[in-house]
Amino acid sequence: MAPINPGTGAAKHTSERRFAITRTFTAPRALVFKMWTDPEHFKHWWGPKGSTIGTCTIDLRPGGSTLYSMRMPGGPETWGKFVYQEVLAPERLVFVNSFSNEKGDTIRAPFSALWPLEIENTLSLSEQFGTTNLTLLGRPLDATQEEWNFFESHLEALHQGLSGTFDQLAAYLAKV
Repeated sequence: MAPINPGTGAAKHTSERRFAITRTFTAPRALVFKMWTDPEHFKHWWGPKGSTIGTCTIDLRPGGSTLYSMRMPGGPETWGKFVYQEVLAPERLVFVNSFSNEKGDTIRAPFSALWPLEIENTLSLSEQFGTTNLTLLGRPLDATQEEWNFFESHLEALHQGLSGTFDQLAAYLAKV
């Protein structure tokens, strides 16, 4: 994989067909990990700018899940979930992200039937000199070629969306 500059928040599409985004936060690694794993913190920063998280439950263990509802101003309520494959506090989470209904059943994305049903994400956190470097790698699971093509055609939008979400995380970290 090509080197990634953790200060740029750059998106990369590698030959392994993964999305990558990095960010550096001025906060200890344990605190950044807690932001991802405590529903009382998670709901304050996750999602696109302007969205609000309503319901949020987190069962942090392999096989456990996060289930959350989200609403954009004037928009319908949508649901999402993470299903954890690996939990190594405070340095690594591996989870499968998907849209869902309120019961946690996986459903198609509300914006396109071509978005892959499931995206496997690997979140890695490392700490150095009081800052935390975050790397998030993502790739569709069991996607058709058409779904891969659609995913790859939306990498810049995915980068912009996650950059905005991580901006919200940085702002929230500055308050806690």
